[in-house]
Amino acid sequence: FKMCPGRVICKLLCSGEKEVDLAVQSAKAAFKIWSQMSGMERSRVLLEAARIIREQREEIATMETINNGKSIFEARVDIDISWQCLEYYAGLAGSLAGEHIQLPGGSFGYTRREPLGVCVGIGAWNYPFQIACWKSAPALACGNAMVFKPSPFTPVSVVRLAEIFTEAGVPKGLFNVVQGGAATGQFLCHHPDVAKISFTGSVPTGIKIMEMAAKGIKPVTLELGGKSPLIIFSDCALENAVNGALMANFLTQGEVCCNGTRVFVERKILDAFTKEVVKRTQKIKIGDPLLEDTRMGALINRPHLDRVQGFIKQAKEQGAEVLCGGDLCVPADPKLKNGYYMRPCVLGNCTDDMTCVKEEIFGPVMSILPFDTEEEVVERANNTKFGLAGGVFTRDIQKAHRVVAALKAGMCFINNYNISPVELPFGGYKASGFGRENGRAAIEYYSQLKTVCVEMGDVESVF
Repeated sequence: FKMCPGRVICKLLCSGEKEVDLAVQSAKAAFKIWSQMSGMERSRVLLEAARIIREQREEIATMETINNGKSIFEARVDIDISWQCLEYYAGLAGSLAGEHIQLPGGSFGYTRREPLGVCVGIGAWNYPFQIACWKSAPALACGNAMVFKPSPFTPVSVVRLAEIFTEAGVPKGLFNVVQGGAATGQFLCHHPDVAKISFTGSVPTGIKIMEMAAKGIKPVTLELGGKSPLIIFSDCALENAVNGALMANFLTQGEVCCNGTRVFVERKILDAFTKEVVKRTQKIKIGDPLLEDTRMGALINRPHLDRVQGFIKQAKEQGAEVLCGGDLCVPADPKLKNGYYMRPCVLGNCTDDMTCVKEEIFGPVMSILPFDTEEEVVERANNTKFGLAGGVFTRDIQKAHRVVAALKAGMCFINNYNISPVELPFGGYKASGFGRENGRAAIEYYSQLKTVCVEMGDVESVF
C-alpha cells in the first residue's frame, strides 16, 4: 500500500446472493463448534487475536489510514481501542452465566445464557477496523458466529481482521467478510439463517435495515447518526473547553456520528471562546495522513466532500458567518493534489433553525450558538430528532450532573468529549438508534436467556 489520494487502491468483487449464502453457511458450520466451547476456551482465542493486533499495530494503522484517509496518529488510537475491546470481552467470556432460583418444595429453576447463532455486522467507513471489533468481540465472546460487511468505501482492513481471527484459532468461517453495497446488505438481512443484525451508519439505511429485519423477526442493534450538543458554561476552564470543542468536531475529518457539532456557548464568554477556537482551528495541520505531524487527513470521497461544501454554502446563504476554513485545501505535496482535503470550518452567527444546525453534516464543520440560561440551553439542546451524545463543560459539578441528566442522549461527557472506553456502553436515544455497543450491556444484545423449571415432586394436576 501507498498513499494515492483520489486514486483506486484496490478492487474487490461485490458479494452476490450466492456468496452471501456461502458465507452464512460457513459461519453456521463454525458456530456449531464455537458455541460448544467453554467461555474460557473462547477467551484464550480472543486474547490471542488481541495480542496479534497489538503486535501488528503499526502495520494495521497504516492500512487503516490508507483505507479511510484519517491521520496515522488517530488510526493508532483506533487500533489500540480495537485490541482493548477484544481483551475486554475475552475477560467477560469465562464469566457469562445464568442464575439458579430456589422454588417451593425443593424444586428449582435456572437460566442459561445462550448464543443467538449467525450474527450480521454492517460497518461504516469512518472507523472500519474498530467498528468490526466492537461488533465481533461481544458476538464471539457469547458464542456466536459473524458475517461482516464493511462499507464499500473502506473494504480493506476488515479482511485483515478476518485473517487475524483465523490465525488466533477461531473455527474456519466463524468470522466471514462479504463485500458490497446495499444489495449485499439486503441479501444478509433477508437470509433465513441470520439470527441478528448490528448496523452502524445513517438513519435512512437504519430504517431500511429495521424494515427488512422485521420480516424475519430478527433483533437489531442500530447505531445511527447524531447532531449532538456541546454546552460550554461561563464557569468552565476555557482552555479545556476549547480542547473539548476541537475533539468534539474535528476527529476523523469531522466524520464521527457522536460529534458535538452544535456548540452552545454562554453569552458572557462567547467572544473569548470563539476567538480561541478559531485560532486553534486555523493551526490544525492538514496533509498527508501518514506523516506524524498531520492532524487532519482527507475526507472519504469526492461526493461526500461536495456534500459538506454544500452545507457550508447553504449556511452562508441562511446568514451564518464563516469564521475560518470551509474552503478546499490543496497541500503543497504534488502527490496529494487529487486528495479530498478541506480546511476545518467554524461557523458563527448561527441560529437553531439553520440547516447546518439541524442536519448532520458529517464533516469538519462546527456551529457556535450563544445561550443565556441553563433552562434555555437544555431545551434547545434536546430540540432535535437525534439523541446520540451530548457534552457539558463547567466547574460546577452539581450543574454538570443536573444538565447531563436532562439531556436526551445515550452518551454524555462531562469536561471531556469523544472518549469511548470499551468498558462503557455506547449508543443513542431517539432517531440515533437503540441497542448498545461495548460494556456489559452488549452481552444482552448478543445472547438470549433460556429458563428451565425443574419439579422435584409430583405434578399437581388441575384436571
